[in-house]
Formats: sequence, structure tokens, C-alpha cells
Amino acid sequence: MSLRHFLIFVLALAVMSSALGVVWARHLHRQAYIALSTLEGQRDELNIEFGRLQLEQATWSEANRIEQVAGTRLGMTFPADTDIVVLQP
Repeated sequence: MSLRHFLIFVLALAVMSSALGVVWARHLHRQAYIALSTLEGQRDELNIEFGRLQLEQATWSEANRIEQVAGTRLGMTFPADTDIVVLQP
């Protein structure tokens, strides 16, 4: 085998290994992109749920809602004027 044939064989082997490397890198890129798309979808769903939970928290913490719960469940009422005592220093 001459030096020329050996170099052609080495170069052909290098080209084939480079081509396989490119195919492998593209495969890994596609897998990573699929994982990224899945995670972005989950992120969007969690952002929607977080918005709903913030809205629900704002609804439950309104002053009139708290006053209603205090009156119905806890039996709390505003004190009458006769029950209020003002202390002078």
C-alpha cells in the first residue's frame, strides 16, 4: 500500500467520523430542543395557574370578605359606643 492510498484512507476515515459526529450532534440538539419545548409548556401552564392563585388570594383577602367571615364564623361584631373606653394619659 503506497503512502497516497494510506492518506486517502485516513482522510476518508476522518470524513466519515466527522459526518457521524455531525449526525450525533444534531440528534442531541433535537433531543434538547424537545426537552426545552416540553419545559416551556410546563412553565406556561404554571404561570397560568400562578395567575389564578394570585386572583384567588386577592379575592379571599378583600376587607369585606374578611369582615363577613369574622361576623358569620367567629361571631365577631363591632363594639357598641357604650363598650368603648378611652384612656387618658
